[in-house]
Amino acid sequence: MASRETLLKVNRVKKYFPMRGGLFGAVNAQVKAVDDISFDIYKGETLGLVGESGCGKSTLGKTMVRLLDPTEGHIDFEGRNIFKLKDKEMSSLRRDMQFIFQDPFSSLNPRLSIGETIERVLKIHGMGNKQEREERVQQLLEMVGLSPYHIRRYPHEFSGGQRQRVGIARALALNPKLLVLDEPVSALDVSIQSQVINLLEELQQRLGLTYLFVSHGLNVVRHISNRVGVMYLGKLVELANTDDLFDHPKHPYTKALISANPVANPRLRDQEKIIIQGDVPSPINPPTGCRFHTRCPFVQQLCKEVEPALQEEADGHHVACHFPLDE
Repeated sequence: MASRETLLKVNRVKKYFPMRGGLFGAVNAQVKAVDDISFDIYKGETLGLVGESGCGKSTLGKTMVRLLDPTEGHIDFEGRNIFKLKDKEMSSLRRDMQFIFQDPFSSLNPRLSIGETIERVLKIHGMGNKQEREERVQQLLEMVGLSPYHIRRYPHEFSGGQRQRVGIARALALNPKLLVLDEPVSALDVSIQSQVINLLEELQQRLGLTYLFVSHGLNVVRHISNRVGVMYLGKLVELANTDDLFDHPKHPYTKALISANPVANPRLRDQEKIIIQGDVPSPINPPTGCRFHTRCPFVQQLCKEVEPALQEEADGHHVACHFPLDE
């Protein structure tokens, strides 16, 4: 059960990637992958993060666990600014913050058995002797639904779903408090996706974990998340409780995403749809004002000139729009 106690606070984080060119490799432009984003993650909750490919959600996730350093802003984990920590302090903190990658094959070393892969994490952090580490590895494999006799097998001997379970076991080895999951089921078959999602929910209840779940699959996000944030072109445009966001979206972009999502029930397929015209602008030179105004069917002059702030329109429902939808 999610509480209202803040575990991690994202404060005005920006992540720009320099683009170099010319004879001397001078910086001539910047890709604004994440641009001035703030929000909190509460203990025990799952916060879903959705948006089109290239919107910056994966970059934000990696910045949150300091796999990437920000251009500006700071992130506080249990009150500590992780970007001011020295290497030794950050190494200790990494026990509490783990990242699960999208591709369950490329994230595993093909030269190491899965037992060696998981044990290496324990060894690096000085946890236990050889026998204790092997017992811990067996325990972790059982926890994610794999048998202890799998410990000597190599990644290529497993299916995609089994490899992702290995990735989850590795992330859990240090008893973390926060898991950032970057598209953890997008590379898996639909039938396997549901198994992995059920496993993640079971582990969360059992271990008291907190998740940031990054995905472009709205159905998966709606199923697993307590709250959902929507990103567009490096900006957070809406943040609300899951049911509130899906039933009463206030940002035109969110409405368009939801209306474009495949619906199994034919009786619900005739609901009003918002068609987004054009392509996503370049993050190198984003539009002035609201970044969505070049594609928004409800655009007005103010949208082109003034950037809307993310503000609370209803209880816990935040939206960055000058003229939010009245659902």
